[in-house]
Amino acid sequence: MCSDILPVEKVSSRMSEQTPVVFQVTADAAGKRLDQFLAAQLPEISRARVQQLISQGKVHVNEAEAKPSLRLRGGEHIAILGPAQVPPLRALPEDISLDIVYEDDDLAVINKPAGMMVHAGAGATHDQRNRGTLVNALLYRFGQLSGVGGESRPGIVHRLDKATSGLIIVAKNDIAHRKLATEFSRRRVKKTYIALVHGWLKQDRGTISSSISRDRIRRTRMTTRREGGREAITHYKVSSRIDSKFGKFSLLELRIDTGRTHQIRVHLASLGHPVVGDTLYGAPRVMHSKEASNISLPRNFLHAAALQFSHPRSGEQLSLSSALPDELQKFLEQINSR
Repeated sequence: MCSDILPVEKVSSRMSEQTPVVFQVTADAAGKRLDQFLAAQLPEISRARVQQLISQGKVHVNEAEAKPSLRLRGGEHIAILGPAQVPPLRALPEDISLDIVYEDDDLAVINKPAGMMVHAGAGATHDQRNRGTLVNALLYRFGQLSGVGGESRPGIVHRLDKATSGLIIVAKNDIAHRKLATEFSRRRVKKTYIALVHGWLKQDRGTISSSISRDRIRRTRMTTRREGGREAITHYKVSSRIDSKFGKFSLLELRIDTGRTHQIRVHLASLGHPVVGDTLYGAPRVMHSKEASNISLPRNFLHAAALQFSHPRSGEQLSLSSALPDELQKFLEQINSR
């Protein structure tokens, strides 16, 4: 879509430099809005960040500032003058109940409910981003957490998607955080998930090793269909196959060696078996039956059920587990009923 003076794949890495990043728009982009064009061409930069770049005057079209709604004609030179200036986000304590599975002076393991974000996200207003997250609850409960992740992500060593429930480790001090982060990077932390997917997998067990990248078109999605993505490895085992009046399902136990964004969800969807409830990756919003009322699941059927790792201070092996939440257990009973 564009013939670049600087290759598009190098734009993101150059955003922090003083020299403007310049590329030329070709005729096939005529009619596109400037913000839509840039979002498509810069897949590693969020749509919200593109809007910030333009509103802060960091994007020039033919050497002049432009509005996000500018319609391109083809032939323009677009210059990105530098990164957007984003005000620092500091998480605030908030009185939200927590299900604490384990706690000591160095760390805590929380059973996160589905629907709760781990930390504030980019792109919304400060108030919207800074309410109702796990971090807000952690600050209220513990007061002091590790600062390795910055003021917006204190204590957060790894993450779970908003619609995923289950176990997550939180570091209370910097020493514990760094040691835990090393354990994760060296793939020594064993993470086990339970998922219900649509359809019956062909094999009872297997490994998915497709690399994962951000989808160029739908920027909230990840994909296995682009080259040059990050390595991702997911092992699965079929626990049971369900032939219900709402269709066929497979209950899976999964272990991941890596922790990429949406890894389990995008890997299973790439096999044609999306996680139940995961409409972002192709699962139906409603499951129909001629014999009973239609059913739906307002969250993803994905649960972080077990963690095994070495304690950062003592070296003791900790093995922790979390049962399926009530809403997932009831859903299983519903599709299994005859």
